Amino acid sequence: MKIQRGFTLIELIIVISIIVILAGMFLLRVPFYQERAEKVAMQQVEGALQSALVLRYGTLMARGAVNEKEVSQLANENPIDWLQQKPKNYAGEYFAPSPGVVAPGQWVFDLQSRELVYIVDRGDNFTPGKDGKKWIRFHVQLSYEPMLGRPKAGKELVSTLFAPTEPYHWID
Repeated sequence: MKIQRGFTLIELIIVISIIVILAGMFLLRVPFYQERAEKVAMQQVEGALQSALVLRYGTLMARGAVNEKEVSQLANENPIDWLQQKPKNYAGEYFAPSPGVVAPGQWVFDLQSRELVYIVDRGDNFTPGKDGKKWIRFHVQLSYEPMLGRPKAGKELVSTLFAPTEPYHWID
């Protein structure tokens, strides 16, 4: 009785073929997952800025400084200044930045429009806004309503929102 040891050439070729196919499938998915990670990181900063805006507005309310001047000033501030620590991918303040000036994957504050801009790095599944550029522009959106019970007394601020200037679409 002869004991067989090792693999035959056909078995070895089959195993190598399976490994190559699996590695190829993995390598094709890596860019997709890198793009998803970028999207999640961008949304994490967006969420932190929304929370910081609520805290900033709450501070104004606690101080009794909630007037139209203070609130409009809040809407024109650089939102990154509300954070205790700036994101590592914050490039700074620029006057009318363009995607070519700031590296992809960076946040930048536009001094002209007073908007915070995220320049998309991996945007294969990103649909840009009307301007066709691969970036997302954010601003502070203030919502007012007539004062309850006193409609002639003016309007009061009912919500503050850190929101995209125009809708964008990033395929999941």
